[in-house]
Amino acid sequence: MGSWTKRGLLIIVVVLVGVQFVPITRNNPPVDPGKTLYATYPLPADVHAIFEHSCRDCHSNQTTWPWYSLLAPVSWVVASDVHDGRKHFNISEWGNYPEEKKIRKLGEICEQVKTEEMPDDKYTLIHRSARLSTQQRATICGWTEATRKPLQTQLTGPTPPAANDPRKDPH
Repeated sequence: MGSWTKRGLLIIVVVLVGVQFVPITRNNPPVDPGKTLYATYPLPADVHAIFEHSCRDCHSNQTTWPWYSLLAPVSWVVASDVHDGRKHFNISEWGNYPEEKKIRKLGEICEQVKTEEMPDDKYTLIHRSARLSTQQRATICGWTEATRKPLQTQLTGPTPPAANDPRKDPH
């Protein structure tokens, strides 16, 4: 092995060891059980199980931080994904959301599950069992729609019939 190759490898090792000292936040904020999604709405057992198995690690304050979340630079990606996931939708803080946000988030959950944006590919690459089947995706969307519609009606009142709806023609 040439001297440049040895120096290059030494530099790589030193950098990899050095980046281990870059601090990142891997925390689980306290959870008020009364403010969780589970306490706010009744969830069928299958929906609850899907959220716990495929969503909780990135979308709650009860993340299970795996061993590789301790090793930079992977730790940076994991922590960033968890913090970003919590910011967009947090099972643990659902009860703090205003009604308009809950309605919007329910629609987004269905849309992202239906288009297979969630669970994230990086997560399911390692956690293969978190991948959702077509049936699980339909189950989530069915629940979000069934939950969202009454909230929408409660917030805005019943939707008036369309002006050109022949069933409502006054003549």
